[in-house]
Amino acid sequence: MMTDGILTDAQIAVLTPEQRRELISRLEQPLSELIDPVFLSRVRRIRLSLMIGCSIGMIPWIVYLSLTLPGNYVAHNWPVTWVGFDILLVAFMLATAVLGYLRRQLLTFAAFTSGVLLICDAWFDLMTAGPKDLWLSVVTALLIEVPLAIFMITGAQRIVRLTMMRLWRLDPGMRLWQLPLFP
Repeated sequence: MMTDGILTDAQIAVLTPEQRRELISRLEQPLSELIDPVFLSRVRRIRLSLMIGCSIGMIPWIVYLSLTLPGNYVAHNWPVTWVGFDILLVAFMLATAVLGYLRRQLLTFAAFTSGVLLICDAWFDLMTAGPKDLWLSVVTALLIEVPLAIFMITGAQRIVRLTMMRLWRLDPGMRLWQLPLFP
């Protein structure tokens, strides 16, 4: 077994944080070995387009809600509740798009949160819809909100998986729940 050129624990212990980061960076598995760069680029473009398009598409919806929701309902502040929630959803979808465009790891949190908020939106739309509006809530939940939520949540999981594989922390068959937070 050849050990020439391999750093010992003692040598690693005296490295500066900068030297350690450089060493880890040099040991990273190239992303192109884990996923096809062409496929990755295409998926990235689709995700960015979806988030930007949906964020823009939410603006007229928020305006519509602010003009059409009744001022008094069984719940207090009904319009503020719905419009505020949709503004929060737009903020996270835009954060997802911006962080995806900038290629930042925080994208995982924004994408996951966007997915969860989309599920919440579908749920509350369905639970609070009147008899005349129920069909619209079912259609938007099944065709837009839930599929987009699944897309965002699984995308966040894939990014975590790829990141951990690049850092040699996750074996190809290993589940994310098996990955310890720290070594």
